[in-house]
Amino acid sequence: MNLIFRNKKISGLLTVLPKNEIKFEDEMDNYNFTVAQSLKLKKIMGYGSHRIVESGVTISDLCVYGLNYLFDQKLLKKEDIDAIVLVTQSPDYILPPTSNVIQGKLGLKKDMICLDINQGCAGYEIGLFQSFMLLDQPDINKVVLLNADVLSQKVSKRDRSNNPLIGDAASVTILEKSETDLTIYANIKMDGTAFDTVIIPAGGFKTPSSPATAEMTEDAEGNFRSLDQLCANGDKIFNFVQREVPPMIESLLEKAGITKDDVDYFMFHQPNKFTLTKLADKLQVPHEKVPSNILEFFGNSNGVSVPTSISFNLGDRLTKESLLICLAGFGVGLTWASLLLRMEYLSFNEIIYF
Repeated sequence: MNLIFRNKKISGLLTVLPKNEIKFEDEMDNYNFTVAQSLKLKKIMGYGSHRIVESGVTISDLCVYGLNYLFDQKLLKKEDIDAIVLVTQSPDYILPPTSNVIQGKLGLKKDMICLDINQGCAGYEIGLFQSFMLLDQPDINKVVLLNADVLSQKVSKRDRSNNPLIGDAASVTILEKSETDLTIYANIKMDGTAFDTVIIPAGGFKTPSSPATAEMTEDAEGNFRSLDQLCANGDKIFNFVQREVPPMIESLLEKAGITKDDVDYFMFHQPNKFTLTKLADKLQVPHEKVPSNILEFFGNSNGVSVPTSISFNLGDRLTKESLLICLAGFGVGLTWASLLLRMEYLSFNEIIYF
């Protein structure tokens, strides 16, 4: 499905990362692997360290911390926020919506919209879609898009396929109406027939958590996990990305009437370095245009890996320059989505630590 948005812009971007850093080598003894095998895996996948929240820290804590930072720095005013869109798969509660919790903690006005969206790897792009649509309303002038996850709490420490890559993070993106005639091209696809490719099998109403779902079992690859913990089929994900993402990007660029050479950066979701390198090759795009270093420094924080990549790799450049950027997320759902937009002269684009 193709989407078009006009006269909208991103005016600021903040990424919030945990101070707590865990290195790959510190956890190698947890895995049913030799040291040599673990180090080979680290090199191929691009593992380094990942950022994990301290016990008890939730996404509302990260988001409130980031928003208070913006308030304190005079980069955002409370009274200017007309809507909060929160994208997460690790909410504070099953109910109420965590966006309402954040609104209450910050003492924001009542005359506003708070909305939670349950999306993962393509969550940042889907959050942008929803935020742009809200800005079509005459009385909505500023939307705060929050993308946050703390999925490290749902990953087995003895799962070498998932534990080394999962990180926690939050991002705060400010979206506004633009006086410049800008067109944002986007597309999205979904395939629910493969919903179990990335899944936490228990804990919802379909399979409630119980002593039985908490029991650890070993899979064919030597990973130990329970039904309450994240299970991702790496081979299926890799094949899905290589099969579906290139034609999605090609279609997006064709719709916009530009070539890959016209795009300054391809800021993609970061499952691992190997997948992104192969994806860049398939797209015939130079590796330097497709940053793949977020997993190495911070871990895969679900959809938040995209804004983290923008903040880390572009930083102050986006406060001084105008860059044409292709964003894309792909994974859990299965869902894959992309946008082509010009990011320019942001009020801020930085990383802070909680």
